[in-house]
Amino acid sequence: MPVVVRACRCLLVAPLFAVFLGGCGTPNTGLPADNILHAGNRSEVQDLDPHIVTGIAEHRAMVALFEGLVSLDPKTMKPVPAAAESWQVSGDGLAYTFKLRPESRWSNGDPVTAGDFVYSWQRILSPGLASEYSYLLHCLKNGKAFNDGQLTDFGQVGVQALDDFTLQVDLDRPTPYFLSMQIHYAWFPVHRKTIEKFGRIDQRGTGWTLAGNHVGNGPFKLLEWTPDEVLKLVPNEFYWGAGGVKLSALNLYPMSNEQTEERSFRSGRLQLTYSVPIHRIEVYQRDEPEVLMIAPYLQTYFYRFNVTRPPFNDVRVRKAFGLAIDREELVRNVLKGGEQAAYFLTPPDTAGYTCRARVESNVEKARALLAEAGYAEGKGLPALEILYNTAEADKLIAQTLQRMWRETLGAEVQLQNQDYKVYLDSMSALNYSIARSTWLGDVMDPVNFLECFLTGEGNNRTGWASPEFDRLINAAYHEANEQKRFEFLQQAEALLLEEAPITPVFFQTQKFLKNPHLQGLTPNLLGYVRWQDLSFE
Repeated sequence: MPVVVRACRCLLVAPLFAVFLGGCGTPNTGLPADNILHAGNRSEVQDLDPHIVTGIAEHRAMVALFEGLVSLDPKTMKPVPAAAESWQVSGDGLAYTFKLRPESRWSNGDPVTAGDFVYSWQRILSPGLASEYSYLLHCLKNGKAFNDGQLTDFGQVGVQALDDFTLQVDLDRPTPYFLSMQIHYAWFPVHRKTIEKFGRIDQRGTGWTLAGNHVGNGPFKLLEWTPDEVLKLVPNEFYWGAGGVKLSALNLYPMSNEQTEERSFRSGRLQLTYSVPIHRIEVYQRDEPEVLMIAPYLQTYFYRFNVTRPPFNDVRVRKAFGLAIDREELVRNVLKGGEQAAYFLTPPDTAGYTCRARVESNVEKARALLAEAGYAEGKGLPALEILYNTAEADKLIAQTLQRMWRETLGAEVQLQNQDYKVYLDSMSALNYSIARSTWLGDVMDPVNFLECFLTGEGNNRTGWASPEFDRLINAAYHEANEQKRFEFLQQAEALLLEEAPITPVFFQTQKFLKNPHLQGLTPNLLGYVRWQDLSFE
C-alpha cells in the first residue's frame, strides 16, 4: 500500500507550478540518462493474470511479462518464433507441432516446457475460471466442449506434450489465423507451481500476481505494482532473448486523464503516451509533428445497449438511438484525428472483408421508430445513462451523443463516469442502459469482431442472444473456403446490425506522442508492441 505524504500548501506550490509549466512551450524530449522507458498506459490494469484480464492496457503489460508460442513481426505482421523456435503444420491445417526452445526459462529460472502450455490452456478453458476470452481456444479439438462442461477429461482436448519441448496441437476446424492468435494473452502460459501455491487452477484473484510472487516467461518481470500509480518492470535475466533487451526498465503509468498524460510527456516524465487530447492534435500537427504519431488501427468505437431491460429490450428503440447519431459530424467537428464514420462493426477491408450491410443516420426515421415504440418525442422514456470510463475523449463523445439524442429524440440521457475496473464490472453485470465500448482486433480476421456477440460469451455484455447469429458464426468457423466463410459472416453482421444490440460510431486511429530518441516502435493495425525491441538512441 503506497505511503501517503502530507505537506503544507506552501511546499506544494513550486512542484505544482513546474508540472503545469510543462504543458507550455517545447516538450522536453531529451535522451533519458537512466535508459528507463516511462510510458502512459491509460488505465489501471485489472490484474496481471493473463487468463482473466480483458483490456488493451492489460495487453500492453501482458506482452512484457509473458510470451506465447509465436510472436508477430510488427512491420510485416507475419508470425515469428517466440517461446517455440519452430513449428510444422499439417496439409489440412488441423494439426500443429511446436518445438519449444530448450533455453527458455520462467523468471524464477525454471524451464518453460510443453506441459506448461497444456496446463495453462486447461486453466483458461476450465469452466470455474469463467474467462471472458476462453472462446478464443474453442478452435482446439473439444475445447468448447470442455469449456462448456460437457467434457470433463482434458486429455481429450487437442493439446498434448509429446515430450518436454514438443507440443502437439489439434484443431476442431481450419483456423487460418491460429498462429497470429498466439500474441493474445489468452494463449500465454502460466507457471503451474506458482498458480497452485496460492490457490486452485480455476481460482481468480489469488496472491500470485503480486510483486514478489509473480512468475512469467516474457522479456520483463514484475518489480513493483502500486495500483493507480505505476507498474514497474525490469528485464527478465532468464528470458531466452535477454541479450537483446536494451531498456534497463519499463514503467507503465495508468493515466486516464489525457491532459495529465500530455503534460507529463511535455515535462519529460513520459517518453511515450497512450493517447493525445483531442484539442491538442491540430496543435501538434502544426507545431511539433515529429513527436505526434497517427496511424491506422483495427479498432471500432461503438455503443452497447442493455437489451434485458426497458427501453432497449425493444429493437425499435435501439435502432432509433442508432439512427439519431450524426457520425459524420462527430468525426469532422469533434474528433479530428483521421477517424472514419462507422456504419457497420467490422473495420473495412479486414483481411479482405468489408460488410455490405449498413446502419443509417436518419433523424426522421429515428423519431418515427421511437414513436412507434410508444415514446413519441421521448415522453415516457425511463431514466437513461451513458456509462463510460474515466477518459476525457470518451466524456466528450458521450456529451456529443447526449446532445444529439436530446435534440433529435427528446431523450434525456445522463452521463455516468466510472473507474475502469468498475466500468468493466458494470458492463459484465449488465448494470447499465447504454455503454461506450471499443473493440480492437485480436487478430486480423473479421470473425474476431463478430464472435464477441455469440450467446453467453464473456465479451457480449449486452444480454442479446440470437440462435441464427450463433449458427452463422459456427458455419463460418467450419468453412474452409474463404468466399463462403465471408458470406456467412456477411449474413451474421447484417443480422447484428438489424437487431441492434450495439450501434457502431466510428473507426479509430492510433494517436500518441513519442520521444524522437525512442527507436524500434512500429505502429501496426493491432497496436502490438514488442517492448523487447525498443531502445533509446
